[in-house]
Parts: sequence; C-alpha cells; structure tokens
Amino acid sequence: MDTQKIFYIICGIVSLIMLVTYISRKHRFLSFIFGSLSGITALFLLCRYGSEIGTDVPMNIFNFCGSGILGIPFVVFLAIICR
Repeated sequence: MDTQKIFYIICGIVSLIMLVTYISRKHRFLSFIFGSLSGITALFLLCRYGSEIGTDVPMNIFNFCGSGILGIPFVVFLAIICR
C-alpha cells in the first residue's frame, strides 16, 4: 500500500476522532478555535524552521486545512512523514 494512501486513511480516522472529541466538549467552539490556532501556528513554524531540523513541509491547502481541523497532532505526523 502506498504511503500517501495510508496517510489519507489515518487522517480520516483522526478527523472522526477529533469530531467526536469536539462534540463531547462543554465548550465546543472554544476547543475547536484553540486546536485550530495551535495547529496552524505549529504548521507555520514547521514550514519556516523545518529545514533546520531536516524536514521540508510545503505550505499548501491540504496541510493548512489538516492542521486547522486536526491541530498539532497533524503537524507532528507531517513532520514524521516528510523526513
């Protein structure tokens, strides 16, 4: 199986888990905003300084949306995959 297919399958599973997590929270909107902002911030930092740690992550719409929905775990997974 191709690594890109595995990546998309894992992202789909994690998206469902995050959806259930956000629905079960008391402050749904605040949890989503905090997760999105922290993920997007981590993505920008990884794109800016990733070359110094040996990771070249492109800034594209998929990575931006993934980090906005899934947060920091998505960015960590990207850093692992793009090594």
